[in-house]
Amino acid sequence: MGLLRTDIWRTGIIARPMSDILARGTVEGLPVTWLPDQGAFRFLADPFGLWRDDRLHVFVEAYDYRDRIGRIEMFVLDRALRLLDSRPVLSEPWHLSYPVVIEDGDAVYLLPEAHRSGRLSLYRAVSFPDRWMRVEDFAFPVAAIDASPLRVGDRWWIFFSPPGGSPADRQSLLHAAFADSLLGPWRLHPANPLRWDRSAARPGGTPVIVDGRIILPTQDCSATYGGAITPLTVTELGMARVMTRPGPQIRPPSSWTPFTDGLHSLSAAGDVTLLDAKTITRSPRRIAIELARRGRRLIRNG
Repeated sequence: MGLLRTDIWRTGIIARPMSDILARGTVEGLPVTWLPDQGAFRFLADPFGLWRDDRLHVFVEAYDYRDRIGRIEMFVLDRALRLLDSRPVLSEPWHLSYPVVIEDGDAVYLLPEAHRSGRLSLYRAVSFPDRWMRVEDFAFPVAAIDASPLRVGDRWWIFFSPPGGSPADRQSLLHAAFADSLLGPWRLHPANPLRWDRSAARPGGTPVIVDGRIILPTQDCSATYGGAITPLTVTELGMARVMTRPGPQIRPPSSWTPFTDGLHSLSAAGDVTLLDAKTITRSPRRIAIELARRGRRLIRNG
């Protein structure tokens, strides 16, 4: 039965700042502009966005169950959230997802999740938005999962889930690292893990500062991977100790049917918020797709 189950995500945009959604505690009743459906057994997930030249650039994981390797694609929308362009912008031999886009001074960076490569890699825009070069001087201590950076005063922080361990561990642990510069050197926080909680630990979007409080969206994976967003307020952030407090969960409303089985990211992009929602499907076609994929892999490996 495992091969019959397929998680399909849909990426959308709400024309409200993330602070408003966190204050409301729900996305119920808010209109959503959805990015285009990708067709059977494909999806777009993990959206992060940046406004440039009055255009919203949305970076997403593009995934196809036929090869099961995520790549990064980019969608451009105008102020009315009309789609103007889309194109692939980054691919590697390994899986890429969670493409956090960062502005630091005059530079723009992309920090995708790539733990199967054995490292966390930072890319700098050579020509924004579709030409990126890996920053070789960037060295992070571990191959962080869903690394979520935030600048607080003169210091950078990255919240993440650690690689290794069981799938349950990767959904249950929250770690942090800090540095004086985005490029490092980075130091792991001595109090790691900061949380061990399957309902409020793995990052799920951009950390934001609202009324002086740091709020980190995290995933509730207690019932299903990415089942809901749990906003995590950082009540104390120090070099020796980090304290957090989970808030009420944000779940997909019934009006999003069939995408009501999960909500696993909230990302701030100026006056809009990006998100993705999940539907769980079960189809015998998934078995054929998986068998064909494994057959191709056997042929490649000789």
